[in-house]
Amino acid sequence: MGRKNNSTRKKQKSQSQNAGKSFKGTLDITRSGMGFVIVPDNDTDILIRPNDFHTAMHGDTVLVKIKGDGGSGRRMQGEVVKILERKRTEFIGQIQLNENFAFFIPESDKPMPDFFIPLANLQKAKNDDRVVAKLVKWEMGDKRPVGEVVSILDAENTNDAAMKEILLENGFPLEFPEDALEVAARIPDAISKSEIENRRDVRDILTFTIDPADAKDFDDAISFRKLKAGIFEIGVHIADVSHYVEPDNALDKAAYQKATSVYLPDRVNPMLPEHISNVLCSLRPNEDKLTFSAIFQLNAKAEVKQVWFGRTVIHSDRRFTYEEAQEIIESKEGDHAEVILTLNDLAQKMRKRRFAKGAINFSSQEVRFRLDEKGDPIGIMIKESKEAHQLIEEFMLLANRYVAEHIAKIKVKNKPLPFPYRIHDTPDEEKLLPFIAFANKFGHKFDNSSPEAIAASFNTLLKDVHGKPEQHVLEQLGIRTMAKAKYTIENVGHYGLGFEHYCHFTSPIRRYPDVMVHRILAEVLDDKFIVDKKLEDRCKHCSERERAAMEAERAANKYKQVQYMRNFVGEDFDGVISGVASFGFWVETVEHKCEGLVSVSSLLEYDEFRHVESDYALVGMRSGKKFRMGDKVRIKVVAANLAKRQLDYDWVVGVEDERPEPRSKKRKK
Repeated sequence: MGRKNNSTRKKQKSQSQNAGKSFKGTLDITRSGMGFVIVPDNDTDILIRPNDFHTAMHGDTVLVKIKGDGGSGRRMQGEVVKILERKRTEFIGQIQLNENFAFFIPESDKPMPDFFIPLANLQKAKNDDRVVAKLVKWEMGDKRPVGEVVSILDAENTNDAAMKEILLENGFPLEFPEDALEVAARIPDAISKSEIENRRDVRDILTFTIDPADAKDFDDAISFRKLKAGIFEIGVHIADVSHYVEPDNALDKAAYQKATSVYLPDRVNPMLPEHISNVLCSLRPNEDKLTFSAIFQLNAKAEVKQVWFGRTVIHSDRRFTYEEAQEIIESKEGDHAEVILTLNDLAQKMRKRRFAKGAINFSSQEVRFRLDEKGDPIGIMIKESKEAHQLIEEFMLLANRYVAEHIAKIKVKNKPLPFPYRIHDTPDEEKLLPFIAFANKFGHKFDNSSPEAIAASFNTLLKDVHGKPEQHVLEQLGIRTMAKAKYTIENVGHYGLGFEHYCHFTSPIRRYPDVMVHRILAEVLDDKFIVDKKLEDRCKHCSERERAAMEAERAANKYKQVQYMRNFVGEDFDGVISGVASFGFWVETVEHKCEGLVSVSSLLEYDEFRHVESDYALVGMRSGKKFRMGDKVRIKVVAANLAKRQLDYDWVVGVEDERPEPRSKKRKK
């Protein structure tokens, strides 16, 4: 008892010491209306009562001041004193129109005030119209925010509204600010003669792009020529976004705020305005383009003998789709077949060497939807990584690695120059050990004596399970044991790729960290580099925006899955158990790769099931029936809820299953 009191006294003393202090954190508002500010590295959240939000909304980054003596008991209480950053300023909802004014009623599962909309800000919206509205002004002391209508939603196009809401709830605005668009509009399309004279001119060297068939923003191009015997010059040319987007202007600030493009099934929410993404910077065929390049000299063994970095001007001779390049690789004939085959040979050698040095060979299956003109899914395709994809991937990895290695050598006052590395830490042992135990049940042995041994074991496992029923599950579980890749100035290397130094240099049209890398590399090459003291904060922001984009993409894919599977409610399909929890198990259909939940409540007539975490399984308490990750099952689609983006399945008892006697009948006996 004494120990508990001592602990309580310590906590109260700590809270008392925090009285009047200010903390930076993220406001999380519950459905009940209570708020909590989550402060990194704080043991507990700070309680914020609704009257103390002071214009802050859910997800905002705020400065909060501890009230009174810091609060008694378990939690500190505070009040918001400043909004540092709004998570979002655009919302979907309905207009309520009166004679002299209008209100916007947001659609949100979090408590939110209505917006006052001056009639001049209605953009022709009528009463009950569903719209996207933007928060224009909300000052301390104002009862409600002032807003304006951004766009009126088509009442019949629920798909469009759903995709927009997914973007907005993850903090991605639908439109660019006016001042950013003004800056973009002033950028000249023509390349000046003086700019070309300041660059290495590689327009006369064979250059081409290889991209998805539906791509419009071509970030990267490859050039190729033979030099002396056995040496190839291969240029990795990247759109020179940093030439067009100047630091800290309105366009740059808007790009940084997004930090990434978001790719949903039926649209792209671009980091940069469309004219810059798809026209000005896109490395389109038969056009001169400004690029930032890494130009390599490689021998026939794919060993780098020399590398040059700098600004260039290119002229792409040909645009290949991945399918066209793959056809050339397989048939060994077609446009520039000799060049494509040589590049592929070099890429495969680099790939083989990479895995031999400890890179982990996780394969990836990408689900793509075939959509009709309304954006409704009418089919599902599985995209697999083929040699044409690997060709581009290996040369992009090469450029990213060599840029990072080049910068890593630079020292400022005997310390490394701050730089946005892309790092991936070693696996977490707590996550790894249960996975090893699970893999052992399938007969796969693991050596976890060192990070290198773990990587080698992963590669052996991935090779052994290829084509087997447990392949997908073990791959997914293996990925979950991995640390999350992120941007930081603290370079610990990239474990998954097996690189000591790595960064993102090759996609500046769609990733802001690549823009930062270009700027620092340019400063280093000019020997005029400046230490950016806020770089780590920028890295954290970019990592957070990347996670938000992934959440948006996941939510949009889930919406499309539910939309598609509505056509099959009541039908049975083969599936594989893809996840297990105490309340049920998830099944991914073999045919569509659509995941739904089989609730444990739907199994109660057969047995009571308990969750065995170490076995990734639900086990029947009487029957011993086991539902384990990786097991094949037959399911029936019973519900498809678009609003919740949720699929519900029922387990279909197969002939191989001995149907347990319902518990209700047992009681009657």
